[in-house]
Amino acid sequence: MTTNINSMQAHQTLMNINANNIANVNTQDFNASQGNINDNLEVSSTNTNNPTSLTKEIPNQIVIEDGFEAQTVAIKTQDEMDGSVLDLKA
Repeated sequence: MTTNINSMQAHQTLMNINANNIANVNTQDFNASQGNINDNLEVSSTNTNNPTSLTKEIPNQIVIEDGFEAQTVAIKTQDEMDGSVLDLKA
């Protein structure tokens, strides 16, 4: 479950980067940042030197949200399994 929680935190960081890009879409000379999750669930952020584009940011937001939701389902399933094991012991 720890891995799922760490993944959720990484997805939250990606969402923050994405939200910052969207919030600054009309800011002159603003360059978008891009976040990436590595195998250790650490997020790296790099400046793309490109202007923000909603046609890129909105789909990214959907992918990030789906990743966050997948971790939520995994945690819920683990919780239900733990409850079933406790029921068997009782």
